[in-house]
Amino acid sequence: MSDITATHHLNAKGLFCPEPVMMLHNIIRDMALNDVVEILATDPSTQRDFLKFCNFLNQEMILMEEQDGVYRFLIKKQSDDE
Repeated sequence: MSDITATHHLNAKGLFCPEPVMMLHNIIRDMALNDVVEILATDPSTQRDFLKFCNFLNQEMILMEEQDGVYRFLIKKQSDDE
């Protein structure tokens, strides 16, 4: 995954549902197609919520990983569907 460069960053650490998803939606809306956002979060429900977000809005989940209670996601904008 080292060859993927995030063009946008979202720090959602310490926030709980639904705030991280709402913040992600705002960032995705303003991104260009094929841009990538890196999200850091501490709420375990973001794993489920971001995956559903990507499936529902036709975005690509490139990476979902957890290390020491911090969840890291890379999401690529694939569609302008909102």
